[in-house]
Amino acid sequence: MTKRLILILALLALPLIVGLLFTYDVIKIEWISLMEIQPSFNPQEDPLPLPPNSVPIQGAAYIPKLGAPVNPVAADETSLARGEQLYQTHCALCHGPEGKGNGPFSAFLVKNRPANLLEGNAVTQSDGAMFMVITDGVAERMPALKENLPTPQSRWDVVNFVRSLQKKAAP
Repeated sequence: MTKRLILILALLALPLIVGLLFTYDVIKIEWISLMEIQPSFNPQEDPLPLPPNSVPIQGAAYIPKLGAPVNPVAADETSLARGEQLYQTHCALCHGPEGKGNGPFSAFLVKNRPANLLEGNAVTQSDGAMFMVITDGVAERMPALKENLPTPQSRWDVVNFVRSLQKKAAP
């Protein structure tokens, strides 16, 4: 009878003993925490690059090996209105409200003046080339705006708006 009582007490005490081992950190188990396993970056650090061969939800904006893409967005009133708003927010500071390269911040860019979007290469390049410049920037001259204008649609809207500025300025 005493053996049976000791066995029952031992079985009842076993979960208590195991619980105490975990409670007092005798046995350490790494619990999964979502904050620990997600990618992160420090302030003022560039965002993590996209995984190789990944395609955004909106589809591929362009495939680098195939050259400049073709503009899929019609330059209608909606696109021009969105493009104007985005241009005034993200581009006019350097390129100016009319695209002449005389924005309020351009005075501080003595070494690399912003391009005049109404003449020269900006007029002769294709819509796709302009889209790629907006997306990837120009080394040591213009920052990439793919983070500021995250969707391809928004970048194409800016391209359409710049083309409308060029048409207005054409003689």
